[in-house]
Amino acid sequence: MRIIRAPTLARAHELAVRTVLEKGWVLDTENDEATIECEELALEVESPESVPMASPASRFQQRFLDVYADNLLHGSDAKFEYDYHRRLFDWGEQLMVNGEDVHVDQIDYIARKLEQAANSRRAVAVTWNPVVDENLDDCPCLQLVQCLLRNGKLQMKVVFRSNDILSAAGSNMYALVRLQKMIADRLGVPCGRYTHIALVPHIYYRRDLNDIEPFCKSGTEIRPVAEVCRACGKCPRSSGA
Repeated sequence: MRIIRAPTLARAHELAVRTVLEKGWVLDTENDEATIECEELALEVESPESVPMASPASRFQQRFLDVYADNLLHGSDAKFEYDYHRRLFDWGEQLMVNGEDVHVDQIDYIARKLEQAANSRRAVAVTWNPVVDENLDDCPCLQLVQCLLRNGKLQMKVVFRSNDILSAAGSNMYALVRLQKMIADRLGVPCGRYTHIALVPHIYYRRDLNDIEPFCKSGTEIRPVAEVCRACGKCPRSSGA
């Protein structure tokens, strides 16, 4: 596992993109999409609310991020195979206990658990629902959220089974830190460290080719593996890759 420590979410995102592009290997997914993936990443941001929270290299900026975060925190009318709001605030789709549908607000549970026991390690929420997800074409990437109260601050640790580092990770981190802030406010404490673990970090280097160059800056900021440079072809470095 590679550990990246950065002062802001924006810098953590940039360093994660760089790591995947420079240290990764090419692999087609089970859906025949061309990706470059690398070993596990752990991104640690000590003060996650510090600005900038979005990298200027990303095409997803403040307006988009705020809408995305609002959908995670409050839900949306849009229809998807799954959504993180429901998985975190209303877990239990297609499950029943004692003849009643299961509805678990896991975020409320996290807050209540830490109100009851400030040193608890059990303030955890999960998203995976085997009854549903084993049959979905598009299943949750975020798997686990854990919150800890340490040194008077609320820490958050999240685990992604798979994470699109270029196009999704920046939005994911922003929205989850907003969730961290929501829980911290309920507890009356500031936010502490945010740790973002991606078990299979990857980039769709052909699909999202145009989004790579603002991070790469024609090979001056990032020197991607040869396959990515050949696919891009936008700078002199690609001809020698």
